[in-house]
Amino acid sequence: MDRTYLPILLLLGFVLVNAAGMIALSHLTIRIRPTPVKDTPYESGIPPLGDARERFSVKFYMVAMLFIIFDIETVFMIPWGVFYRQLSCAVPLVTGSCPIGKISFFGLGEMLVFMLILLVGFVYVWKKGALQWD
Repeated sequence: MDRTYLPILLLLGFVLVNAAGMIALSHLTIRIRPTPVKDTPYESGIPPLGDARERFSVKFYMVAMLFIIFDIETVFMIPWGVFYRQLSCAVPLVTGSCPIGKISFFGLGEMLVFMLILLVGFVYVWKKGALQWD
């Protein structure tokens, strides 16, 4: 076995033993005393109304999916920001900066295209009415 993986395997083993130990210890020390008050659902201090299997509006799911999609797309901007200098230089960087006259707009143009696609998707969702709570 390669010695570079030994610390990772040791950490993984420690985590697994620790997790199993905590679960075993909680099962040994807990006393289950069910009461009607403990068995009732708690929802922000308000007594629950209706059935738990009630159908939700699709708009809740749409907003959640749109948030995830736009959030993931904005996370893609972080690596671009890290590598912006390398992307905007036509030759390899010299001491962390681009030589004079070798600046290109590839990095900026790449992000502008990405943001344009993001904006088109946002306008499409807006025009479809997915962001309205009527």
